[in-house]
Amino acid sequence: MTVDIRDEARARVITIDRPAQRNAVDPATAERLFEAFMAFDGDDSVDVAILAGAGGAFCAGFDLKAAADGAARDWIARVDIPDDWDDAMARPLPGPMGPSRLMLSKPVIAAVEGHAVAGGLELAAWCDMRVAANDAVFGVFCRRWGVPLIDGGTVRLPRLVGQGRGNDMILTGRPVAAGEAQAMGLADRLAAPGAALDAALELAHDLSRFPQGCMRADHLSARLSPRDLAAALRREWASLQTFEREGLSGAARFSGGAGRGGRFDGI
Repeated sequence: MTVDIRDEARARVITIDRPAQRNAVDPATAERLFEAFMAFDGDDSVDVAILAGAGGAFCAGFDLKAAADGAARDWIARVDIPDDWDDAMARPLPGPMGPSRLMLSKPVIAAVEGHAVAGGLELAAWCDMRVAANDAVFGVFCRRWGVPLIDGGTVRLPRLVGQGRGNDMILTGRPVAAGEAQAMGLADRLAAPGAALDAALELAHDLSRFPQGCMRADHLSARLSPRDLAAALRREWASLQTFEREGLSGAARFSGGAGRGGRFDGI
């Protein structure tokens, strides 16, 4: 299994477990993540979820090797957004990364170690709070491959960091270290390297002590309405056409070894 699930008191820890791929999400993992978070939201025994990655990385994004060899085509077709999707809570749909179109009734905390980039950044932005290790790195690294943000990144990132800083990250694709991420509002709390999950668990236990009905009502009110979220994600999804024009060739270059170590040269 590529997704590990365990409970710690009233917190559920959901871990992407593909460390050899730096927890890049392939279609099977995306489906398991979607199912795991749907189950979490309907389980009265837990109040808060934590999304983490195994092996010192949060998530390197969608698995471009799966995209390059065509293995992801059926999944992308399956997660196509229908024209009549107009309510993210009443009609939950999976996204390419799994849970990223869900608007849950309970909070989710990202425990970020290592890289949260491309679709991994979109997953982190989907979470309601982010606890990052001091050496964590965020970034729209898919910029170099011609792969668009189609899983909520253009919707959520500017709301978290402001339009100008969002533009900076989205347009340049540059790496953003944890300290800068906290200064711009992307990382809510910092922890020592290797301690992000422990810090996220401490935060989750604190949240579980509050009256849950009130907290969840305020949490829902503070976000985009479910209808506005659905409309924004439908608008973003239109960028999928650029993946066919540019992203497939970029994914093939990635699979061939280009850009290792975060290089932009020669890309």
